Parts: sequence; C-alpha cells; structure tokens
Amino acid sequence: MKRPLAASLFALALAACATAPTVYGPATGPSSVGFSEQRIETGRYRVTFRGGPGAPAAQVADYALLRAAELAIADGYDWFRVVDRYTAQSGEGGGPRVSIGAGGGGGGYRSGVGVGLGTSFNLGGGPAIVQSIEVLMGKGRPAPAGPEVYDAREVRRAVGARI
Repeated sequence: MKRPLAASLFALALAACATAPTVYGPATGPSSVGFSEQRIETGRYRVTFRGGPGAPAAQVADYALLRAAELAIADGYDWFRVVDRYTAQSGEGGGPRVSIGAGGGGGGYRSGVGVGLGTSFNLGGGPAIVQSIEVLMGKGRPAPAGPEVYDAREVRRAVGARI
C-alpha cells in the first residue's frame, strides 16, 4: 500500500512542477511565455519574447527576430535593423544538490548523535530567458549591409520553418 501511494505522490509532485513550454505566440500576461511589442514611432518597435524555463537563449532570440519580421512585413517594410538588444535571465539553472549534516547533544545521563543526508533536484527546467530588441524598419531591396540588419521575409522563412 505504501509503494503505490508514494509513487502517486511523486507523480503529483512532478506534475505540479511542470513548466509552460516555449511556443511561438502572443504573451497573455506580463510574465507569460510569448511575444509582445510596443510601437515607439512609425517604423520603430520594441519587441520582447519571453521563453519558458529552460528554453535555449538562441531560440528566444530567434523568436524575437521572427516577431520583428512579421511586424515589418505587416507594415509594408522589407528589412529591419536591430538598434538595441537586451537579454535577461530569471530563475535558477542549478542541477541536483546533495547536503550532509551532523549534530549531537546531551543532557544528564543521556546523549545522542545524528547524521543526515539530503538531496534536492531543480524540477523547474532551468532559467527563463527574456530577449528584448528595438528595431528600426526600412524599405528597399536589397537590405543595407550590416551585422544587425535582417531581411524580414528571409527571417520569416528561415525561423518560421523551424516552428
């Protein structure tokens, strides 16, 4: 009876610690997984993508670029330049931990000694990455040369194909 109960409790504990997967879509709240954008002025946006715990930083960055590309195309632009980039991380990325403790005490004619061993596992999946980029959009082909200049249709094709 104890084994099935222990297994059930362990399964419930794991289910309670399950995290939201990183999927491409709009964020539904200030701390939820997904993208959000803010129009600064005509042809200029701040795009933010918040990944779920454990999502690779490269995936989060690609999803922010994809959203910028979608906005550029929707507004009639051909390319965009990333003029500012900010990345933040929240949560822990630690793995399993082990701790050992010992103690003793006495009083009168009796004394006692104890040794303990404890373990913990991070079931949260790791840190959550947030990528925020400010983009300036432009028209004309080909796009100007530069390390932070992206062809909007090419980004949509390349990154969109991986979703």
